[in-house]
Amino acid sequence: MIARLKGLVDWVGEDSAIIDVGGVGYLVFCSARTLSAMPAVGEATALEIETHVREDHIHLFGFATLSERDWFRLLTTVQGVGARVGLAILSVLSPEEAAQAIAAQDKALVARANGVGPKLAARIVSELKDKVGGMALGPVAAAGAASGAPAQVAAGAGTEDAVSALVNLGYSRSDAFGAVAKAVKALGPDAGTAALIRDALRELGR
Repeated sequence: MIARLKGLVDWVGEDSAIIDVGGVGYLVFCSARTLSAMPAVGEATALEIETHVREDHIHLFGFATLSERDWFRLLTTVQGVGARVGLAILSVLSPEEAAQAIAAQDKALVARANGVGPKLAARIVSELKDKVGGMALGPVAAAGAASGAPAQVAAGAGTEDAVSALVNLGYSRSDAFGAVAKAVKALGPDAGTAALIRDALRELGR
């Protein structure tokens, strides 16, 4: 089982790269995010690897960070999310953005990835909402930790009302969720809806 590759970049394509390790070229499938961070051909690189062994092939999937690799593993536990779709999601969403989208139940954001329709996006955010607690949730997790609330900090009635109000004003659910999470961190979990909206609007206006 290959878990990590360190070598020289031999070639970079649209969805994969070849890494030369001691004269052996390994074909590694990667997200667009990882490929964009790849150094120039001939330069040294290191990739975290997820190895998939099937009856008819062995595929290597490479990631610039352990966080991205962990999210790939998590996403591919959802029915209908294969390796290609998992990479497509991580091509449009960073691990932090994916965590926030799932915590916010933002199906539209997940559906931006190629191969992810509305039904699959809904399944992804639904099935993973209780599994993201151990992942890096960025400002959402920080707000939850500071207030003693769970990662899904916007689940309460007041915070959910604030998120809904911001969405009605034209903000995306993920942006609204993140801003309200920061407002909860600043004002405390007992803050009223109006106060949360005011603070979140200031955050969104920065």
